[in-house]
Amino acid sequence: MRRDHVGTAALIGLAIAAASIGWSGQVLLLPTALAFPVLWTHAPNRMAAGLVSAAYFLAASHGLPQGVATFYSSDLWPGLLLWLAASVSFFGVHTVLWTSVRTKRPHRYVAAGIMMGLPPFGITGWAHPIMAAGVLFPGWGWWGLAATTAGLIGLVTRIWPAVAIALAGAWAWSAATWTDPEVPHSWRGVDWQMGASLGREAGLQRQRDLIATVQKEASDGVGYIVLPESALGFWTPTVERLWTRALAGSPVTVIAGASVIGADGYDNVLVAVSAGGGRVLYRQRMPVPGSMWQPWWGDSKGAPADFFANPVVVLNGYKVAPLICYEQLVAWPALQSMLHDPDVIVAVGNGWWTANTSIVAIQRASAGAFARLFDKPLVISFNT
Repeated sequence: MRRDHVGTAALIGLAIAAASIGWSGQVLLLPTALAFPVLWTHAPNRMAAGLVSAAYFLAASHGLPQGVATFYSSDLWPGLLLWLAASVSFFGVHTVLWTSVRTKRPHRYVAAGIMMGLPPFGITGWAHPIMAAGVLFPGWGWWGLAATTAGLIGLVTRIWPAVAIALAGAWAWSAATWTDPEVPHSWRGVDWQMGASLGREAGLQRQRDLIATVQKEASDGVGYIVLPESALGFWTPTVERLWTRALAGSPVTVIAGASVIGADGYDNVLVAVSAGGGRVLYRQRMPVPGSMWQPWWGDSKGAPADFFANPVVVLNGYKVAPLICYEQLVAWPALQSMLHDPDVIVAVGNGWWTANTSIVAIQRASAGAFARLFDKPLVISFNT
């Protein structure tokens, strides 16, 4: 019994280390997360498997309590409670599906991976090891996803050392030849450091300041400028007219985050605006659970979720795969978009509340990994 306790403690420590390194925000370190299935399958019993799973998830998402505290201008307690609540799905699925019958573990782990990759459990499916596919097999697309899945299965069998060596070789080769996703020549993503004021200061002067920034970014050959989540604040006919007039005579189309107010809440959206007018281009499929999407409150005025809506949108002939903020942390929005073979991925966020955490870096790394896996151009725009 004491040996089991010591072994479990060692597995927990290794799970924390694997998650902390793999989800540090460095894209080339993502394959470290593949240590998790090895640790899970070596758990001596179901309780130990649950503890290993919880340790991995909590370590991977350790920036959440501080981020929530910053967002709500409160102490750490709300963030800690949300952190623990978010871990329930990952902990529960991997605990229930663990089995003492070694020959059944590969099937159980595949089931756990699928459940954590798709709604409803995938809603909080952060830190999914499948996200490392883009680093291990860049450019392989669905074949790379299949190869990574096969590797994950192999890591929970008796031949896991051989599988780990093969994956490590793929990782080393990829790291030696790695290049970041390309940005299309006519596209430009703009990063801002406006803090919490972005999207909250809705005055005319703020809009004029944003317009001036866009006009500075516009240059020969630039046809599309991407601005962060919430950049325009509330999308209203007045804001649309202001931007349309400001872009008169310019060939530039601005893609920017905004909010659209409705009778039952609001939508977190991307709008496209040019000299010819503006429109809502994309409605976020998966708003942040808790702070934005609140299905447990019947009279919630938050943002609705539509898990499988608008995976790609068409803009002037381009098939665009948009990913807003939280959608970059879970696997299924990007995978759903890739089914439609988009021309470009657009990833935006408003990460001012993540100061002193690695959350924005993880979002960038995840988006970059998916873009390299499917060899798609990537345009990123964040506010911090």
